[in-house]
Amino acid sequence: MRWVRPVLNFYLRLTEKTYLRRAYDIPLARQQFERKARFFFHAPSGTSRSDGEIEDVPVLWVNKADVGPIVLYLHGGAYVFGSPHTHSAMIGRLLRDIEASACLPKYRLAPEHPFPAALEDAEKVYLALVKTGRPIFIGGDSAGGGLALALLARICAQNMPQPLGVFAFSPLTDCTFSNESIKSNARSDVMLPAERASEMIALYRGDAAANDPGLSPVFGEFRNACPVWLTAGDTEVLYDDTTKMAERLRSQGVEVDFTIGRDLPHVWPIFHNILPEGRRSLLAVSLWISSLANSEAGN
Repeated sequence: MRWVRPVLNFYLRLTEKTYLRRAYDIPLARQQFERKARFFFHAPSGTSRSDGEIEDVPVLWVNKADVGPIVLYLHGGAYVFGSPHTHSAMIGRLLRDIEASACLPKYRLAPEHPFPAALEDAEKVYLALVKTGRPIFIGGDSAGGGLALALLARICAQNMPQPLGVFAFSPLTDCTFSNESIKSNARSDVMLPAERASEMIALYRGDAAANDPGLSPVFGEFRNACPVWLTAGDTEVLYDDTTKMAERLRSQGVEVDFTIGRDLPHVWPIFHNILPEGRRSLLAVSLWISSLANSEAGN
């Protein structure tokens, strides 16, 4: 199956990267992402999904149950597109081997709802889930991964109850776009066009400072934070976002697991249906969740 990764990379460079370079019609881009997700991404047999609402925020539950940990998962899409439905198959795969539920908020998107709308929605849902008394994990990918880490920074700043852990796939953590990899990996990244990064995020950032920890968690304070699991590909334009995020967390005493993917596309776990590395990454996170949940139960 070693041929899958290079073939997928070639396909993504030819199709997705080309499309994203030209995707100026945001409503159309949202529709296209939904259609592609339905066609390409499929959850394991037995995965259940149900719609709900928490604190006026629409949510999608995956494998909803009354016991076990809850994974609060924040989807990616540059804060502009994506939805719980585009990512629910990946989360179904993540939950396949563990006794847990996932809650995916349909947080407000830009440009209709600029910063801090997404963060406010994520915080409201998180605080409501905390009240259930069940162990909570927070996860996300790309912009959603940055949002998960921004939420953790806010939790630390406001001394809220900590989740058991936070994980992020290829997170966007620095909206100043000053990292070297945004330039050095501009050609090697098979999916994201580096030249459009600032433009897309500006739709969400609005008048906020680019180094606001709510936008760029790499500038946040995380002392006494829960363990964090991170992964990013060495050819991604956001590679340095993750390496510097790991450095920031470790410098403040946070336990960090950081795995580097070799020549893998942005948020490769979403391609779990065809990509062995995607399935392995999701299994690694599920084992990490189980380990932390079991340790908490034993205390």
